[in-house]
Amino acid sequence: MRHALFRHTALAGLTVLALCAGAMGVAAEARVFAAASLKTALDEVVAVYSKQTGKTVHVTYAGSSVLARQIELGAPADLFISANPGWMDVLDEAGLVAGRKDFLSNRLVLIAGQDEAVTLSIASGFPLAQALGHGRLAMALVDAVPAGIYGREALISLGVWDAVHPKVAQTDNVRAALRLVSLGAAPMGIVYATDARAEPGVRVLGDFPQDSHSAILYPAALLRDATDTAKPFWRFLTDGPEAQAIFAAHGFLTPEEIS
Repeated sequence: MRHALFRHTALAGLTVLALCAGAMGVAAEARVFAAASLKTALDEVVAVYSKQTGKTVHVTYAGSSVLARQIELGAPADLFISANPGWMDVLDEAGLVAGRKDFLSNRLVLIAGQDEAVTLSIASGFPLAQALGHGRLAMALVDAVPAGIYGREALISLGVWDAVHPKVAQTDNVRAALRLVSLGAAPMGIVYATDARAEPGVRVLGDFPQDSHSAILYPAALLRDATDTAKPFWRFLTDGPEAQAIFAAHGFLTPEEIS
């Protein structure tokens, strides 16, 4: 398979599978596996949908790599929302996708804890390694999780990866990297702009140039074995104006806005 890079999943996936097995015992109209960076906004979308329809939606959040692997292994899901096209391609090539749509985008940012005095301007050769000192740079898994993959691409493009990578603290998903910085366990981190917006314990030092990494796209898929009762939520999520407004309010972009 041409997406071999995406096969390096976290051991945490085994835990996710166990949690999913228990959670799916709850009757739900739609079972959604979603990238961790969507949690704040998607929880609000689900709440609005459930209030309007009286229908239950169950969402499992984790890194896109972990979730895609669990779907391949048979975890029950109706919808999958990945933080990059690569993991969706893996499921598509396996014949597990009935329909897909790129419906969101994001920006990649460098963050610091609120108590950190550091200031940096992101540009070619900027002194990130020196600014870290003996501290760590929190990033999602750079070989598997989309935010980590985008982050490494950006640091390579800017010519600072070789100096920085020994100081990288890798996490299972982008929200875990965010948490390390908000708790002061790492002075800086690379996350999505929407993650930083959702966490008052961090501040944004700067945006990475869009041309320093691959376009950030969130494809959503209706999976091959999705139940008919999940299809109304699929339409509400990908085409409904209310869902689009909620995502926009949380800082997400549309694919058209980055093209």
